[in-house]
Amino acid sequence: MLDLIAAYENYLSKVKQASANTIASYIRDIRQYDQWLKGEGVEIVDAQQVNISRYLSHLESEGRSAATVSRGLASLKNFYSYVVSSGFMEQTPVTDIRVDRGEKKLPQILTGREIELLLMQPATVDAKGIRDKAMLEVMYATGIRVTELIDLDLDDVNLELGTIKCAGAKKSRSIPLYPGALKALSSYITDIRRSMLADPEEKALFVNVSGVRMSRQGFWKILKHYQATAHIEKEITPHTLRHSFAVHLLENGADLGSLQELMGHSDISSTQMYTHMINQKLKSVYEKCHPKA
Repeated sequence: MLDLIAAYENYLSKVKQASANTIASYIRDIRQYDQWLKGEGVEIVDAQQVNISRYLSHLESEGRSAATVSRGLASLKNFYSYVVSSGFMEQTPVTDIRVDRGEKKLPQILTGREIELLLMQPATVDAKGIRDKAMLEVMYATGIRVTELIDLDLDDVNLELGTIKCAGAKKSRSIPLYPGALKALSSYITDIRRSMLADPEEKALFVNVSGVRMSRQGFWKILKHYQATAHIEKEITPHTLRHSFAVHLLENGADLGSLQELMGHSDISSTQMYTHMINQKLKSVYEKCHPKA
């Protein structure tokens, strides 16, 4: 049934136009499930509801988190919906199955001071430091995802207008840069980037020390390094900068519609999460500071 899984992968890419990360996550879940089914002597199109329930129990018995099990169920629901619509099965086996999603934790964000400390860390005395400074500034200035950052090409930058063009999964968006970020990016492009390239025709905006496009893992290591040098105790990921960007904009008066456009959310409910974070923060401040709380 790997051909069916491959067809589903093609469907996610060509028809649903899902992001590379979403596709990789779904296909990984489906292949793990298919492998487990094979151990049970069951083909993926012959699975019944009992098989699905047993598989989810198997994940729990392996110590998988509630969030991981819930995501696995969602992956199976989406996969079998495709299988049924494609005529390989008459009805989906994923019916009336519920899992404990666990307590949903609000994302971690950095304070304004922590952001300042982080952005101060790259020493802009060599090519690597100037590049790192530009990447961190662009991430916080725009709130883009790490995949969007490393997918940026030189042609996506308009230094004259002070914007970058970010190509999302379904549509592109133009995002402005604040003066400090524009200065850092301009310095990198004008003075450093060309000397770092392995190939003068390279299109990537940000490259690694080998002169080719920066990877997700490469940026992750850079971010963790500067978290350590800034002595920030919070666990920082690339998404932490995205969450911080959103919350800081809302705290300073941005409306939800504008934030949704900047972040590339297709559904405003994704953006509304950040209002809950602000409300939770205000409640925490109230309980801590009010003399009667």
